[in-house]
Amino acid sequence: MNRVHACTVTAWLMALSTLAVGQGYEPMQNPVGQGSWWWDQAWWETGRIPVPSNHAVTTRWIEYDNGDVTVPALLAYPDDGKRYPAVLYQHGRRGLDDLIQPQVKRLAARGFVVLAPDIYSGRFIEKLPIAHDYEVEKDVAAGVPVLLSQPNVGSERACFASQTRGGYYTLKAATTHAMQHQGIACYVAWYPHLQDPNAPEPMQVYRYATEVDQLEIPVLVFIGDEEQYQRRRSIETAIQSLQDAGKNARLVIYPGVGRGFDFRPPNVRTLADDLAAQDSLKQATRFIRDALGQ
Repeated sequence: MNRVHACTVTAWLMALSTLAVGQGYEPMQNPVGQGSWWWDQAWWETGRIPVPSNHAVTTRWIEYDNGDVTVPALLAYPDDGKRYPAVLYQHGRRGLDDLIQPQVKRLAARGFVVLAPDIYSGRFIEKLPIAHDYEVEKDVAAGVPVLLSQPNVGSERACFASQTRGGYYTLKAATTHAMQHQGIACYVAWYPHLQDPNAPEPMQVYRYATEVDQLEIPVLVFIGDEEQYQRRRSIETAIQSLQDAGKNARLVIYPGVGRGFDFRPPNVRTLADDLAAQDSLKQATRFIRDALGQ
């Protein structure tokens, strides 16, 4: 390689390095020490551990209409006849299958009335779709008043909870379809897809959906440290943008786990998965109750 060529290559590499730095992406880590949001002085000083609420759960299927579409939905709630705060849980690409339905029950067991719309069945969409049908966002939004009208709901508003692509569906329901001003008080998601699934590849890897910056409600997101790069990057940059704007947004990163830690089946499940799943439900419970003033 001659000197001129070597200098050109060196300059090109330096330019790429500058560009990479200029994009401002650094993988986020959970904070350490007493100043962290998770620090529990009572546990550290006296050994006290908060006791989670546990309720026996009843489930039943209901339907609601959105225009000419009928959406089936799983309704889960404590079976003691009391009133509880409301959560709308939205499935992702898997659909509301046998591994996701227990997630609905686990949330209800914490003391919530949970509505889980099966938006794929409502529009005859096959499981694990690639393309995004923008109409399903409206089906999610239409579920909010149905949930709040349930006789055992004890809150005036509800929170969105979701996983994978359901995170995009609830994002759009909250912003584009204005549910954050019409009954939704917070946004909780497990490793959400925070980009339009129909967007081109560079947008999937390097950008997040612009609707994220329209969120005005508190946001809590959970991921594993081994999450896929393209998903992790968009989540982290989205949360960072919300935090930079002074909004209430928090990202929790669990070491030693990847995607699916909350529903991975028993034959491949690890201790790290279970610890992350249980802790995330505890964190989500406190977060939702605070957002709903419960």
